[in-house]
Amino acid sequence: MIKSNKFTEYINNYTKNKSVCILGFGREGKSTYNILSEYCSPSEIAVADINKIENLPDSVRIISGSDYQKSLGDFDLVFKSPGIVLEKQPSELTCLITSETQIFFEVYREQIIGITGTKGKSTVTSLIYHILNENGKDCRIAGNIGIPVFDIAESMTDETIVVCELSCHQLEYMTVSPSTAVFLNLFEEHLDHYGTIERYYNAKKNIYLHQEEYDCLLINGDIAPKNSPELLQYIYEISAENSESEIYVHDGIIKWTDHEDYKIPTDKIKLLGIHNHYNIAVAYFITAFYVSEKEFENALCTFNPLAHRLEFVREVNGVKYYDDSISTACATAIEAVKSIPNPATILIGGMDRGIDYTSLVDFLNTADINVICMEASGKRIYNMFGSKNNIFYVPHLEDAVKLASEITPQGMSCVMSPASASYGIFKNFEERGDVFKSLVNNI
Repeated sequence: MIKSNKFTEYINNYTKNKSVCILGFGREGKSTYNILSEYCSPSEIAVADINKIENLPDSVRIISGSDYQKSLGDFDLVFKSPGIVLEKQPSELTCLITSETQIFFEVYREQIIGITGTKGKSTVTSLIYHILNENGKDCRIAGNIGIPVFDIAESMTDETIVVCELSCHQLEYMTVSPSTAVFLNLFEEHLDHYGTIERYYNAKKNIYLHQEEYDCLLINGDIAPKNSPELLQYIYEISAENSESEIYVHDGIIKWTDHEDYKIPTDKIKLLGIHNHYNIAVAYFITAFYVSEKEFENALCTFNPLAHRLEFVREVNGVKYYDDSISTACATAIEAVKSIPNPATILIGGMDRGIDYTSLVDFLNTADINVICMEASGKRIYNMFGSKNNIFYVPHLEDAVKLASEITPQGMSCVMSPASASYGIFKNFEERGDVFKSLVNNI
Protein backbone atom coordinates (compact mmCIF):
# COMPACT_ATOMS: atom_id res chain seq x y z
CA MET A 1 0.00 0.00 0.00
CA ILE A 2 1.32 3.42 -0.96
CA LYS A 3 1.95 5.80 1.90
CA SER A 4 -0.69 8.48 2.16
CA ASN A 5 0.49 11.95 1.21
CA LYS A 6 -1.07 14.89 -0.58
CA PHE A 7 -0.43 13.28 -3.96
CA THR A 8 -2.19 10.02 -3.19
CA GLU A 9 -5.09 11.89 -1.61
CA TYR A 10 -5.33 14.12 -4.69
CA ILE A 11 -5.31 11.32 -7.27
CA ASN A 12 -7.77 9.29 -5.23
CA ASN A 13 -10.23 12.19 -5.27
CA TYR A 14 -9.45 12.84 -8.94
CA THR A 15 -10.32 9.32 -10.07
CA LYS A 16 -12.92 8.28 -7.48
CA ASN A 17 -15.98 6.62 -9.03
CA LYS A 18 -14.79 7.49 -12.54
CA SER A 19 -14.10 5.16 -15.42
CA VAL A 20 -10.39 5.38 -16.24
CA CYS A 21 -8.45 4.15 -19.25
CA ILE A 22 -4.65 3.85 -19.36
CA LEU A 23 -3.64 4.55 -22.96
CA GLY A 24 -0.32 2.85 -23.62
CA PHE A 25 1.03 0.12 -21.37
CA GLY A 26 4.76 0.68 -21.40
CA ARG A 27 6.81 1.81 -18.43
CA GLU A 28 4.63 4.82 -17.64
CA GLY A 29 1.37 2.98 -18.27
CA LYS A 30 2.38 0.26 -15.82
CA SER A 31 3.34 2.95 -13.29
CA THR A 32 -0.10 4.55 -13.64
CA TYR A 33 -1.80 1.18 -13.22
CA ASN A 34 0.12 0.49 -10.02
CA ILE A 35 -1.05 3.77 -8.47
CA LEU A 36 -4.67 3.36 -9.59
CA SER A 37 -4.96 -0.26 -8.48
CA GLU A 38 -3.15 0.13 -5.17
CA TYR A 39 -4.56 3.41 -3.95
CA CYS A 40 -7.50 4.69 -5.96
CA SER A 41 -11.12 3.61 -6.31
CA PRO A 42 -12.29 4.32 -9.86
CA SER A 43 -15.47 2.70 -11.09
CA GLU A 44 -13.51 0.97 -13.85
CA ILE A 45 -9.90 0.54 -14.96
CA ALA A 46 -9.13 -0.28 -18.58
CA VAL A 47 -5.83 -0.61 -20.43
CA ALA A 48 -5.57 0.17 -24.15
CA ASP A 49 -2.51 -0.57 -26.27
CA ILE A 50 -1.84 -1.59 -29.85
CA ASN A 51 0.17 -4.53 -28.49
CA LYS A 52 -1.21 -7.59 -26.73
CA ILE A 53 -1.67 -7.09 -22.97
CA GLU A 54 -1.28 -9.96 -20.53
CA ASN A 55 -1.08 -10.75 -16.80
CA LEU A 56 -3.72 -8.30 -15.58
CA PRO A 57 -6.68 -9.18 -13.33
CA ASP A 58 -9.99 -10.13 -14.94
CA SER A 59 -11.49 -6.94 -13.49
CA VAL A 60 -9.35 -4.85 -15.85
CA ARG A 61 -10.84 -4.24 -19.29
CA ILE A 62 -8.29 -4.97 -22.00
CA ILE A 63 -8.40 -3.14 -25.34
CA SER A 64 -5.70 -4.10 -27.84
CA GLY A 65 -5.04 -4.24 -31.54
CA SER A 66 -5.18 -1.62 -34.29
CA ASP A 67 -8.50 -0.19 -33.04
CA TYR A 68 -7.26 0.35 -29.49
CA GLN A 69 -8.15 4.08 -29.57
CA LYS A 70 -11.68 3.64 -30.87
CA SER A 71 -13.22 3.16 -27.39
CA LEU A 72 -11.80 6.23 -25.62
CA GLY A 73 -15.24 7.79 -25.54
CA ASP A 74 -16.36 5.04 -23.14
CA PHE A 75 -14.35 6.59 -20.30
CA ASP A 76 -14.36 9.65 -18.08
CA LEU A 77 -10.56 9.91 -17.85
CA VAL A 78 -7.78 8.73 -20.14
CA PHE A 79 -4.17 8.69 -18.89
CA LYS A 80 -2.13 9.03 -22.09
CA SER A 81 1.44 7.74 -22.15
CA PRO A 82 3.96 10.07 -23.87
CA GLY A 83 4.75 7.58 -26.65
CA ILE A 84 1.15 7.42 -27.84
CA VAL A 85 0.06 9.65 -30.73
CA LEU A 86 -3.65 10.46 -30.43
CA GLU A 87 -5.69 9.64 -33.52
CA LYS A 88 -8.01 12.54 -32.61
CA GLN A 89 -7.28 15.81 -30.85
CA PRO A 90 -8.45 16.02 -27.21
CA SER A 91 -11.09 18.60 -28.22
CA GLU A 92 -12.67 15.99 -30.49
CA LEU A 93 -13.02 13.43 -27.68
CA THR A 94 -15.72 13.20 -25.03
CA CYS A 95 -13.25 11.91 -22.41
CA LEU A 96 -10.73 14.04 -20.52
CA ILE A 97 -7.17 13.41 -21.69
CA THR A 98 -4.66 13.65 -18.88
CA SER A 99 -1.29 12.14 -17.95
CA GLU A 100 0.99 11.22 -15.08
CA THR A 101 2.96 14.41 -15.63
CA GLN A 102 -0.15 16.60 -15.59
CA ILE A 103 -1.47 15.17 -12.30
CA PHE A 104 1.92 15.10 -10.58
CA PHE A 105 2.59 18.71 -11.57
CA GLU A 106 -0.83 19.81 -10.35
CA VAL A 107 0.23 18.63 -6.90
CA TYR A 108 3.95 19.44 -6.79
CA ARG A 109 4.64 22.17 -9.39
CA GLU A 110 6.22 24.48 -6.81
CA GLN A 111 8.83 21.83 -5.97
CA ILE A 112 9.75 20.92 -9.54
CA ILE A 113 12.73 21.94 -11.66
CA GLY A 114 11.61 21.06 -15.20
CA ILE A 115 14.09 20.73 -18.05
CA THR A 116 13.30 20.53 -21.76
CA GLY A 117 15.06 21.21 -25.05
CA THR A 118 15.97 19.25 -28.14
CA LYS A 119 19.44 18.33 -26.91
CA GLY A 120 21.21 18.12 -23.57
CA LYS A 121 18.18 17.70 -21.33
CA SER A 122 19.20 14.29 -19.95
CA THR A 123 22.71 15.51 -19.17
CA VAL A 124 21.44 18.71 -17.53
CA THR A 125 18.76 16.86 -15.56
CA SER A 126 21.26 14.28 -14.32
CA LEU A 127 23.88 16.92 -13.52
CA ILE A 128 21.50 19.11 -11.50
CA TYR A 129 20.24 16.07 -9.60
CA HIS A 130 23.81 14.87 -8.96
CA ILE A 131 24.89 18.25 -7.56
CA LEU A 132 21.87 18.51 -5.27
CA ASN A 133 22.06 14.89 -4.15
CA GLU A 134 25.81 15.01 -3.49
CA ASN A 135 25.18 17.98 -1.21
CA GLY A 136 22.56 16.23 0.88
CA LYS A 137 19.43 17.82 -0.55
CA ASP A 138 16.16 15.89 -0.42
CA CYS A 139 15.70 15.45 -4.16
CA ARG A 140 14.38 13.02 -6.77
CA ILE A 141 15.02 12.59 -10.49
CA ALA A 142 12.18 11.62 -12.80
CA GLY A 143 10.42 12.13 -16.12
CA ASN A 144 11.74 11.44 -19.60
CA ILE A 145 15.04 10.34 -18.02
CA GLY A 146 13.35 6.93 -17.60
CA ILE A 147 11.64 7.20 -14.22
CA PRO A 148 7.87 7.84 -14.35
CA VAL A 149 6.86 10.59 -11.93
CA PHE A 150 4.31 8.29 -10.28
CA ASP A 151 7.23 6.03 -9.30
CA ILE A 152 8.54 8.70 -6.91
CA ALA A 153 5.14 9.70 -5.52
CA GLU A 154 5.41 7.49 -2.45
CA SER A 155 8.56 9.16 -1.15
CA MET A 156 7.55 12.79 -1.75
CA THR A 157 7.41 15.27 1.12
CA ASP A 158 6.67 18.99 1.12
CA GLU A 159 10.44 19.68 1.02
CA THR A 160 11.44 17.28 -1.76
CA ILE A 161 12.99 18.86 -4.87
CA VAL A 162 12.09 17.07 -8.12
CA VAL A 163 14.44 17.39 -11.10
CA CYS A 164 12.29 16.40 -14.06
CA GLU A 165 13.27 15.90 -17.69
CA LEU A 166 10.38 16.74 -20.01
CA SER A 167 9.96 15.67 -23.63
CA CYS A 168 7.78 17.41 -26.19
CA HIS A 169 5.33 14.51 -25.96
CA GLN A 170 5.02 14.93 -22.20
CA LEU A 171 4.50 18.68 -22.58
CA GLU A 172 2.18 18.66 -25.60
CA TYR A 173 -1.13 18.82 -23.72
CA MET A 174 0.08 20.17 -20.37
CA THR A 175 -1.91 22.94 -18.67
CA VAL A 176 0.45 23.37 -15.71
CA SER A 177 4.14 24.35 -15.70
CA PRO A 178 6.91 23.81 -13.13
CA SER A 179 7.84 26.75 -10.91
CA THR A 180 11.43 26.49 -12.18
CA ALA A 181 11.63 25.87 -15.92
CA VAL A 182 14.68 25.36 -18.15
CA PHE A 183 14.37 25.54 -21.96
CA LEU A 184 17.80 24.60 -23.29
CA ASN A 185 17.54 24.89 -27.08
CA LEU A 186 15.45 24.05 -30.12
CA PHE A 187 16.53 22.15 -33.23
CA GLU A 188 14.61 20.40 -35.99
CA GLU A 189 13.31 17.18 -34.45
CA HIS A 190 10.15 15.04 -34.37
CA LEU A 191 8.98 16.59 -37.63
CA ASP A 192 7.43 13.24 -38.55
CA HIS A 193 4.94 13.89 -35.74
CA TYR A 194 4.59 17.69 -35.67
CA GLY A 195 5.07 18.49 -39.35
CA THR A 196 6.65 21.89 -38.68
CA ILE A 197 9.20 23.18 -36.21
CA GLU A 198 6.62 25.79 -35.11
CA ARG A 199 4.24 23.07 -33.88
CA TYR A 200 7.14 21.28 -32.20
CA TYR A 201 8.13 24.56 -30.51
CA ASN A 202 4.55 25.12 -29.35
CA ALA A 203 4.54 21.77 -27.58
CA LYS A 204 7.83 22.59 -25.84
CA LYS A 205 6.61 26.05 -24.77
CA ASN A 206 4.19 24.50 -22.30
CA ILE A 207 7.12 24.20 -19.94
CA TYR A 208 6.66 27.91 -19.20
CA LEU A 209 3.34 29.05 -20.70
CA HIS A 210 1.44 28.19 -17.53
CA GLN A 211 3.97 29.50 -15.04
CA GLU A 212 2.89 31.99 -12.39
CA GLU A 213 4.14 35.50 -11.65
CA TYR A 214 7.05 34.68 -9.35
CA ASP A 215 8.20 31.52 -11.10
CA CYS A 216 11.62 31.28 -12.75
CA LEU A 217 12.41 30.58 -16.40
CA LEU A 218 15.94 30.00 -17.72
CA ILE A 219 15.81 29.95 -21.51
CA ASN A 220 18.20 29.97 -24.44
CA GLY A 221 18.39 33.52 -25.76
CA ASP A 222 17.64 32.40 -29.32
CA ILE A 223 14.17 31.17 -28.35
CA ALA A 224 13.28 33.49 -25.47
CA PRO A 225 9.78 35.05 -25.68
CA LYS A 226 9.83 38.72 -26.75
CA ASN A 227 7.19 41.30 -25.82
CA SER A 228 4.75 38.56 -24.93
CA PRO A 229 1.88 38.85 -22.43
CA GLU A 230 2.94 35.66 -20.65
CA LEU A 231 6.27 37.16 -19.55
CA LEU A 232 7.22 36.49 -15.95
CA GLN A 233 9.16 38.61 -13.51
CA TYR A 234 12.03 36.15 -13.42
CA ILE A 235 13.17 35.31 -16.94
CA TYR A 236 16.88 34.74 -17.47
CA GLU A 237 18.46 34.28 -20.89
CA ILE A 238 21.46 32.00 -21.29
CA SER A 239 23.73 31.78 -24.29
CA ALA A 240 27.05 30.55 -25.57
CA GLU A 241 26.86 33.05 -28.44
CA ASN A 242 25.43 36.33 -27.15
CA SER A 243 27.62 38.06 -24.57
CA GLU A 244 24.71 40.37 -23.65
CA SER A 245 22.72 37.50 -22.11
CA GLU A 246 22.35 37.39 -18.32
CA ILE A 247 24.24 34.09 -18.29
CA TYR A 248 26.96 33.77 -20.91
CA VAL A 249 29.46 30.95 -21.22
CA HIS A 250 32.53 31.24 -23.42
CA ASP A 251 36.05 29.78 -23.33
CA GLY A 252 35.18 27.83 -20.19
CA ILE A 253 34.10 30.97 -18.28
CA ILE A 254 30.55 31.44 -16.99
CA LYS A 255 29.56 35.10 -16.78
CA TRP A 256 26.43 35.89 -14.79
CA THR A 257 25.27 39.51 -14.54
CA ASP A 258 26.10 41.01 -11.13
CA HIS A 259 28.00 37.86 -10.09
CA GLU A 260 31.69 37.00 -10.18
CA ASP A 261 32.88 34.99 -13.18
CA TYR A 262 33.20 31.24 -12.68
CA LYS A 263 35.89 29.23 -14.45
CA ILE A 264 34.84 25.69 -15.31
CA PRO A 265 37.57 23.27 -14.08
CA THR A 266 37.92 21.67 -17.52
CA ASP A 267 41.01 19.72 -16.46
CA LYS A 268 39.09 17.98 -13.66
CA ILE A 269 35.73 17.14 -15.21
CA LYS A 270 34.68 14.19 -17.37
CA LEU A 271 32.18 15.98 -19.61
CA LEU A 272 33.69 16.31 -23.09
CA GLY A 273 33.02 19.17 -25.48
CA ILE A 274 32.37 22.89 -25.51
CA HIS A 275 28.63 22.22 -25.79
CA ASN A 276 28.79 20.71 -22.31
CA HIS A 277 30.12 24.02 -20.96
CA TYR A 278 26.66 25.38 -21.79
CA ASN A 279 25.04 22.47 -19.90
CA ILE A 280 27.32 23.13 -16.93
CA ALA A 281 26.38 26.83 -16.99
CA VAL A 282 22.70 25.86 -16.79
CA ALA A 283 23.36 23.61 -13.80
CA TYR A 284 25.52 26.32 -12.21
CA PHE A 285 22.67 28.83 -12.39
CA ILE A 286 19.92 26.49 -11.18
CA THR A 287 21.88 24.95 -8.29
CA ALA A 288 23.18 28.34 -7.09
CA PHE A 289 19.89 28.69 -5.22
CA TYR A 290 20.67 25.55 -3.20
CA VAL A 291 24.45 25.07 -2.86
CA SER A 292 27.65 27.09 -2.61
CA GLU A 293 30.10 27.46 -5.50
CA LYS A 294 32.58 25.13 -3.78
CA GLU A 295 29.87 22.51 -3.25
CA PHE A 296 28.89 22.87 -6.90
CA GLU A 297 32.43 22.36 -8.15
CA ASN A 298 33.15 19.37 -5.92
CA ALA A 299 30.03 17.63 -7.21
CA LEU A 300 30.70 18.65 -10.82
CA CYS A 301 34.08 16.96 -10.73
CA THR A 302 32.53 13.65 -9.60
CA PHE A 303 29.81 13.60 -12.26
CA ASN A 304 30.05 10.72 -14.74
CA PRO A 305 28.62 11.44 -18.21
CA LEU A 306 25.60 9.44 -19.31
CA ALA A 307 25.99 6.54 -21.72
CA HIS A 308 25.78 7.15 -25.50
CA ARG A 309 26.73 10.82 -25.15
CA LEU A 310 30.26 11.12 -26.53
CA GLU A 311 31.04 8.01 -24.50
CA PHE A 312 34.51 6.58 -25.02
CA VAL A 313 34.13 2.91 -25.98
CA ARG A 314 37.67 1.60 -26.42
CA GLU A 315 40.86 1.88 -28.44
CA VAL A 316 41.36 -0.77 -31.13
CA ASN A 317 44.44 -0.95 -33.36
CA GLY A 318 45.39 2.57 -32.34
CA VAL A 319 41.93 4.03 -33.11
CA LYS A 320 39.69 5.50 -30.38
CA TYR A 321 35.96 4.91 -30.79
CA TYR A 322 33.23 7.14 -29.33
CA ASP A 323 29.52 6.41 -28.99
CA ASP A 324 27.29 9.47 -29.48
CA SER A 325 24.11 7.57 -30.33
CA ILE A 326 21.99 10.22 -28.58
CA SER A 327 22.72 12.51 -31.55
CA THR A 328 19.62 13.07 -33.69
CA ALA A 329 20.33 16.58 -35.02
CA CYS A 330 22.91 18.33 -37.17
CA ALA A 331 24.18 20.48 -34.31
CA THR A 332 25.02 17.51 -32.09
CA ALA A 333 26.93 15.71 -34.84
CA ILE A 334 28.90 18.91 -35.52
CA GLU A 335 29.71 19.25 -31.80
CA ALA A 336 30.81 15.61 -31.69
CA VAL A 337 33.44 16.22 -34.37
CA LYS A 338 34.59 19.35 -32.54
CA SER A 339 34.75 17.59 -29.17
CA ILE A 340 36.56 14.27 -29.65
CA PRO A 341 40.36 14.24 -29.91
CA ASN A 342 41.85 13.84 -33.41
CA PRO A 343 38.61 13.12 -35.32
CA ALA A 344 39.12 11.15 -38.53
CA THR A 345 35.81 9.34 -39.16
CA ILE A 346 32.16 10.00 -38.40
CA LEU A 347 29.24 7.58 -38.83
CA ILE A 348 25.94 9.33 -39.64
CA GLY A 349 22.45 8.32 -40.68
CA GLY A 350 19.35 6.50 -39.47
CA MET A 351 15.61 7.04 -39.77
CA ASP A 352 14.79 9.88 -42.16
CA ARG A 353 12.50 12.40 -40.46
CA GLY A 354 12.85 15.06 -43.12
CA ILE A 355 15.46 17.15 -41.30
CA ASP A 356 17.39 19.72 -43.33
CA TYR A 357 21.00 18.45 -43.29
CA THR A 358 22.53 21.42 -45.13
CA SER A 359 24.37 22.77 -42.06
CA LEU A 360 25.93 19.37 -41.32
CA VAL A 361 26.97 18.79 -44.93
CA ASP A 362 28.46 22.30 -45.14
CA PHE A 363 30.45 21.70 -41.96
CA LEU A 364 31.72 18.26 -43.01
CA ASN A 365 32.68 19.64 -46.41
CA THR A 366 35.20 21.89 -44.65
CA ALA A 367 36.43 19.22 -42.22
CA ASP A 368 39.27 16.84 -43.00
CA ILE A 369 37.28 13.75 -42.02
CA ASN A 370 35.90 10.53 -43.45
CA VAL A 371 32.11 10.50 -43.56
CA ILE A 372 30.37 7.12 -43.55
CA CYS A 373 26.65 7.43 -44.30
CA MET A 374 24.13 4.68 -43.53
CA GLU A 375 20.41 3.92 -43.58
CA ALA A 376 17.70 6.15 -45.11
CA SER A 377 18.80 9.60 -43.93
CA GLY A 378 22.41 8.65 -44.60
CA LYS A 379 21.55 7.93 -48.22
CA ARG A 380 20.05 11.41 -48.56
CA ILE A 381 23.08 13.00 -46.89
CA TYR A 382 25.45 11.01 -49.14
CA ASN A 383 23.66 12.31 -52.23
CA MET A 384 24.01 15.90 -50.96
CA PHE A 385 27.81 15.60 -50.97
CA GLY A 386 28.22 14.50 -54.55
CA SER A 387 31.23 12.41 -55.54
CA LYS A 388 34.08 12.76 -53.05
CA ASN A 389 36.84 10.37 -52.01
CA ASN A 390 36.18 10.73 -48.27
CA ILE A 391 32.38 10.23 -48.43
CA PHE A 392 31.00 6.69 -48.27
CA TYR A 393 27.62 4.99 -48.16
CA VAL A 394 26.90 1.58 -46.64
CA PRO A 395 23.49 0.10 -45.81
CA HIS A 396 23.74 -0.55 -42.07
CA LEU A 397 25.68 0.13 -38.86
CA GLU A 398 27.55 -3.17 -39.02
CA ASP A 399 28.91 -2.24 -42.45
CA ALA A 400 29.81 1.24 -41.24
CA VAL A 401 31.85 0.01 -38.27
CA LYS A 402 33.69 -2.47 -40.48
CA LEU A 403 34.55 0.25 -43.00
CA ALA A 404 35.57 2.67 -40.23
CA SER A 405 38.01 0.11 -38.84
CA GLU A 406 39.62 -0.13 -42.27
CA ILE A 407 39.94 3.57 -43.17
CA THR A 408 40.52 5.35 -39.83
CA PRO A 409 44.28 6.01 -39.36
CA GLN A 410 46.08 4.95 -36.19
CA GLY A 411 46.30 7.66 -33.58
CA MET A 412 42.95 9.12 -34.69
CA SER A 413 39.33 8.79 -33.53
CA CYS A 414 36.04 7.55 -34.91
CA VAL A 415 32.65 8.69 -33.60
CA MET A 416 29.16 7.44 -34.30
CA SER A 417 27.02 10.59 -34.11
CA PRO A 418 24.09 9.75 -36.42
CA ALA A 419 22.22 13.09 -36.54
CA SER A 420 19.17 10.89 -37.06
CA ALA A 421 16.58 8.98 -35.08
CA SER A 422 16.99 5.26 -34.48
CA TYR A 423 13.33 4.22 -34.74
CA GLY A 424 12.43 1.56 -37.29
CA ILE A 425 16.01 0.27 -37.16
CA PHE A 426 16.58 -0.05 -33.42
CA LYS A 427 14.22 0.09 -30.45
CA ASN A 428 15.79 3.36 -29.31
CA PHE A 429 19.09 5.24 -29.31
CA GLU A 430 20.29 3.19 -26.33
CA GLU A 431 20.00 -0.05 -28.30
CA ARG A 432 21.75 1.58 -31.26
CA GLY A 433 24.61 2.65 -28.99
CA ASP A 434 24.85 -0.78 -27.40
CA VAL A 435 25.03 -2.42 -30.84
CA PHE A 436 27.74 0.04 -31.89
CA LYS A 437 29.79 -0.74 -28.78
CA SER A 438 29.35 -4.47 -29.36
CA LEU A 439 30.53 -4.13 -32.97
CA VAL A 440 33.55 -2.09 -31.86
CA ASN A 441 34.42 -4.64 -29.18
CA ASN A 442 34.32 -7.37 -31.84
CA ILE A 443 36.68 -5.65 -34.29
